[in-house]
Amino acid sequence: MSEIHDVVIVGSGPAGYTAAVYAARAQLNPVIYEGSITAGGALMNTTDVENFPGFPDGVMGPDLMDNMRKQAEKFGAKLVTDDIVEMKLDGEIKTLVDGSGNTLQAKSVILATGSAYKEIGLTNEKRLSGRGVSWCATCDGFFFREKEVAIVGGGDSAMEEANFLTRFASKVVLIHRRDTLRASKIMADRAMANPKIEFVWNTEVIDVLGAESMTGLKLKNTVDGTESERNFDGLFVAIGHVPRSELLTGQVNLDAEGYVEVVGRSTKTNLAGVFACGDLVDHTYRQAITAAGSGCQAALDAERFLTGH
Repeated sequence: MSEIHDVVIVGSGPAGYTAAVYAARAQLNPVIYEGSITAGGALMNTTDVENFPGFPDGVMGPDLMDNMRKQAEKFGAKLVTDDIVEMKLDGEIKTLVDGSGNTLQAKSVILATGSAYKEIGLTNEKRLSGRGVSWCATCDGFFFREKEVAIVGGGDSAMEEANFLTRFASKVVLIHRRDTLRASKIMADRAMANPKIEFVWNTEVIDVLGAESMTGLKLKNTVDGTESERNFDGLFVAIGHVPRSELLTGQVNLDAEGYVEVVGRSTKTNLAGVFACGDLVDHTYRQAITAAGSGCQAALDAERFLTGH
C-alpha cells in the first residue's frame, strides 16, 4: 500500500502488452497483471497467425505473445502472472486487489481484459480447438481451402463469417437451431444468395467428432429430436462474444452488451485516469493488430493524463 504506481494494466494479450511497452518506454514503470490462466489472451489458443504485420511467413500465436511480453519486460514493465479480483476505480487514487490478496494503488489504470468467444459448451469442442474447431474465420479460414466446413450461429457475425469462409472452403454449411435468423435482413439475404452456403435449420450441434482432429459433427433436430452425423473438415462457432467486464459493473460505463464505453476515438472511460482498450471495447474488428493499436492509444492517453496531473 505504501507505493502508488503511475499505471497498472489489467489484462494482457496484444492490447495489454502493447500498452505495457509504450508505458514502460515512457518511464511510467507499469505493473501489468497478465492473468494467472489467461495470460497472452485469445492468441494463446491460435496456431498460425498470418495477418499480423511484420511476419511474412506467419507466426504462432503463443510466440507472438511471448515476444510482446519480452519486449514489455525489456523496457521495464513489471509482469505479474496473477488476476485482479477487485477494483475500486473512482477517486484520484485507484485501489486494486489481486488473487494472492495483495493490495496496490495507482494513479491510472488501463483495462485490457478482453473478451471471450461464446462456446457451445461441448467437451470435444474445447478438446479439438485449433484442430478443426475455431471461433475466428478471419484468423483461420485460410487453412480450410477446398474443405467443407460448418458454422454455428444465426446473427450478423455468423452471416459475415459464412460469406468470408466461401472464399476458401468448397462449401459452408450454416447450422441454426431455429427456422429464422437473428441477423439483419441485408446480411441474411447476402448469405442466402451465396451458392456456396447451405442452411440447415432447426438443428443444434451436440458433439464434435474426431480423435486427433475434427472429422464431423453429431447433430440433433430441435423439432423431432432425431440425431444424425455428418462429415466436416472444420467447425466455426459464431454465437457471439462475452466481454470480460464483470469486475467493472457499477464503476465504468458499459453498453447493453457489457462492453466498456469510451469517449470518442480515445480510450478514456467515464472515470478520470481509467482507460480501456482491446476487445473489451471493440464490437467490430476484434483483431490482434487493432487490439495492439488501441493498447498503444491507452498508454499514450494515460501518459498525457499523468502529465496533466
